[in-house]
Amino acid sequence: MNMDIQKNGFLSIDQLANQVINAPKQSNDAAGTKNADGLSFGQVLSQKSLEEQGLKFSKHASFRMSDRGIEMTDDQMNRLNDGAKKAAEKGIKDSLVLVDDMAFIVNIPNQTVVTAMDSTETVENVFTHINGAVIM
Repeated sequence: MNMDIQKNGFLSIDQLANQVINAPKQSNDAAGTKNADGLSFGQVLSQKSLEEQGLKFSKHASFRMSDRGIEMTDDQMNRLNDGAKKAAEKGIKDSLVLVDDMAFIVNIPNQTVVTAMDSTETVENVFTHINGAVIM
């Protein structure tokens, strides 16, 4: 493509319009298409967001952890984050993530731990409002 630059170093409007009109068409990666790894745009976005920010804890989850005396090591927190990343990769929206003897309900799109339980709270072994589980 021949671009004659005027003496002032700028393209004319006609030259710029011609450049845009004749530019090769590029395909857009819509939300439903998959990338080379087989992940949709939404899944990649969720995964990248989790990698950058990590999980946050809702007020309810923080209260439950404090009330129940649940403390996490750095390793356990890393595993919880990894579990949330795996859930995002699979397209899970609300996930149960089990780390050692602790159970966390995580809203994946919001990257938020909604509630937390330890082994004494999971006696019934019934978890509602989830669509996937990750065991770390």
